[in-house]
Parts: sequence; C-alpha cells; structure tokens
Amino acid sequence: MNTFLIILGVLAAAGAGIGIGYWIRHSQAKTKVNTAEAQAERTLQDAENRKQKTLLEAKEKALKILDDAKQEEESRRRELRVIQQKLEKHDLDYQQRLKDFQQKQEKLIEKTAQIDQIKQETEKLRAEQITKLESIAQLTRDEAKDILMKTVEEMVQEEFTSRLRKLERVQSDELEKRANNVLSMAIQRNAASHAVETTTSSVHLPSDEMKGRIIGKEGRNIKAIEQLTGTEIIVDDTPEAITVSGFSPIRRQVAKIALEKLIEDGRIQPAKIEEAVENAKKELALDIKKAGEDALYELGIPLTALDPKLIQILGRLKYRTSYGQNVLRHSIEVALLAGMIGQELKADVTVCKRGGLLHDIGKAVDHDVQGAHPEIGYNILKKFGMPEEICYQSLGHHEDKPATLEGIIVKAADAISGARPGARKESYEMYVQRLEELEKTATSFPGVEKAYAIQAGREVRVFVEPKQIDDFAAFRLAKDIAMKVEAELKYPGEVKITVIRETRVVEYAR
Repeated sequence: MNTFLIILGVLAAAGAGIGIGYWIRHSQAKTKVNTAEAQAERTLQDAENRKQKTLLEAKEKALKILDDAKQEEESRRRELRVIQQKLEKHDLDYQQRLKDFQQKQEKLIEKTAQIDQIKQETEKLRAEQITKLESIAQLTRDEAKDILMKTVEEMVQEEFTSRLRKLERVQSDELEKRANNVLSMAIQRNAASHAVETTTSSVHLPSDEMKGRIIGKEGRNIKAIEQLTGTEIIVDDTPEAITVSGFSPIRRQVAKIALEKLIEDGRIQPAKIEEAVENAKKELALDIKKAGEDALYELGIPLTALDPKLIQILGRLKYRTSYGQNVLRHSIEVALLAGMIGQELKADVTVCKRGGLLHDIGKAVDHDVQGAHPEIGYNILKKFGMPEEICYQSLGHHEDKPATLEGIIVKAADAISGARPGARKESYEMYVQRLEELEKTATSFPGVEKAYAIQAGREVRVFVEPKQIDDFAAFRLAKDIAMKVEAELKYPGEVKITVIRETRVVEYAR
C-alpha cells in the first residue's frame, strides 16, 4: 500500500512538474512573441519615420531646383531683352548709314555728271585752241610734235652720250679690275714657259755620206721607210740633216725614231728598216703613255681617275701641235689656269681641272677620225664614261656663251693660254689675210672713211665722216663693228675697236 502511495505520489509529482514546465514554457514563448512583435512594430515605425524624412528632403530639393530654374529663366530673359535692345539699336544705325550712303551716292553721281560735262567742254576748248595754234603756226599737231621731239633729242643727245660713256667706263673699269686681279693671280701662280715648238721633224746625220745609205740602191731603203711609216723623207742640200714630212705627227715621230736607230746601228736595209719601225712604234707607245701619266701627275689627278686607254689618247697630244703650240703642254696649262680661276670664283675645281686637261682631247685623233675636234673629243669622253659636265668642256670652249660657269672658266683659260705672247705663231700669208679681213669688216659700215689694223691685228682704228656720224652714232658704230668681228672672224685673244671722229675747221686771215 505504501508502495502504491509512493508510486502515486511520484506520478502526481511528475505530472505536477510537467504541468508547471509546460506553463513556464508557454509563458516564455508568449513573452518572446510579444517581444518580436514589439521589435517589428518599432522597425516599421522607424521605416515610416525615415520615409517621411526622405519625402520632406525630396520636396525641399524639388522646391530648391524650381527656385533655381525660375532664377535662371529670369536671368536669360533679362539677357535676351538686352540683346534685343542692342539689335534694335544696330538696326536703326544701319538704316541711318544706308540712308547716308544713298545720299552720298546720289551726290557723287551728280558730281560725276558735272565732271563729264566739264571734261567735254574742256576737250572742246582744247580742240579749238589746237586748231587756232595750228592755223597760227601753220603746222599740224604731228608736225609740231616731231619738231619738238627732234629739238629735245638734240638737246639731250650730248648729255646722254657723255653719261652713257661715263657709266660704261666706270663699269668696264670695275669689271676689268676684278678680272685682272683673278687672271693675274692665276697666271702668276702658273708662270708656265712658252709652249712654241716647230712643226717640222728633222733627223741629224753623222755625215752627208749617210744620205746615200738612207736612199739605198735605186731608192729601195727610202721607199721602204716611207711605205712603213706613211711619211715622206726629204733629202736635200741641208748639211748633215734630212727632213721627215707627214700629215700625222705620230707617223713623223715613228719615222724619226726609226731613222735614228738605223743610223746608230749602221745597217740600213729593208729587213732592218721593218724591225726598226716596229721597235719605234713600241717605244713611242710607251712614251705616249708616260706623257699622259706625267700630265696627270703634274696636275695632281690620280691615275685611277681616267681609263688607261684615255690616258694613252691624252699622251698622243704630246706629238700634236696647233699653230706651233704643243697641244699637251697647252692642255696642262689650261687645266692649271682653269683650276686657279675656278678656285677664286668658287666653281667646281675638279671639273675645271679635268675639263681643261681634256678639252682638246679630240685633236689627238682628228687626223684619223672624220669631224671637228670638239665633237670628236665629246664622243671620246662619253665613250670612256666621263661625267657630262667634263665632257661638255670639249664643246663649250668653242661656244660663244658656254652654258656653265666651269665652261666659261675653261674657255677663258684656253684663250689665255693660246693668246699670250709667244704661245702660237702663224704664217705670213695668214697674218696678212687676218689684217685685211679686219680692215674690210670695219670699212663695210656706212660712214667709215678709212680703217687700219695695228698692233698685229689686236686693234683696229676706224676713221669716220664727221658729217655722217655724230658722237652717239660713233659710240654705236664701235659696238656694231665689234659684234661683226666676233661673229665672222677668227682671231687670237681680243681685238680693240677705236672709232675716231675728227672735225677740222680751217680758215685763213688775209
């Protein structure tokens, strides 16, 4: 029984504990629910408060934006009103100016009409005055104009002539002074010896007996020499000498060397003659090559600058003469002068030197090739690949007005080398013929009374009729004669034309 009661008490206690626990748990759960609802309400309230605050701020910003927009609109309206006022003012000014311009234009048209009317009246009065003057002077307008022009021309002619002479003299003196400075410096630095050589080739003989041995039996030796060398052997009464005559200087030199070797050997017969001629040709070829190389060395031009065959052709000029002047020495002298003048004038010294050396290269073969030596030389230089400015010097030194500065310098150096005293010589017949041509050219002009060539043809003095040629016409006549001499005649250096007009009045007192 007690056990049952104990068990019942324990069950009752357990049930009471369970009930109390449920109640406590339910109370706690209810408390938690109330607390969560309160928190949710507070959160909603805070959100509502923030919403109201945000709406208020947005309304304030919107009101502020509207106020700013209204202020900006008002400012723009004020600016537009100012601009409109300015435009209205400018329009009024434009209208006023246009009105003033129209008024001035109308006045100008009126004045133009008045001027035209006055001009017509003036022309009418001028025509009436000219008519009256013509009737009084008994001259037409054109006749009076011609008389006036002739009078003025006569009055100023002497003054004009003297002034023209003065200007030309001053200019000529200045140019001549500068040219003389350049040329004198070049000539002084060169100071080459005279290049005159004889054009005949003579062979010295140990005795006159050698002439017979050279002629040989029935003339077979001399015929063999002439046939092999292409020359003519002249055996005359000149003691201990024979003369070699031939068109080609190279052939003459071959014959001369062969004869000298035969005379030295003493055995003169056709077989030995043929051998001597072959040896002479080989020796001359070596001498020609050496002469070309020596010319390049003397001018400071490297041997590699020219083709060896061109150097060989250059060396042939050693045995070529022009008016008695050795052409190789002349070419070297032209190269030296052209280089010095080119240096003074700031030209291309290389072109001047090489062009001056090769300007007469055509003369080396002009006996064998048809044509004039300038064209022959140009073709030779082009064949060996020389630059065009150097090739042109072969043509330019024979042109009246060379196209390049270097061409002018080479032409001047060529004239200096050929025209200086002692450089060249000419026969008596050619000399007399040149003087006659100068005098004939001068007397071909109307008004010329007499003409005399003096100073070996370097000056022509022309005497004119004073009644036909006045001072101004004499000045012009000198230029015309000089131009005709330049165009038609060939002469070394320059020719001075002196026109003399002299009026002599003779009266006797009795």
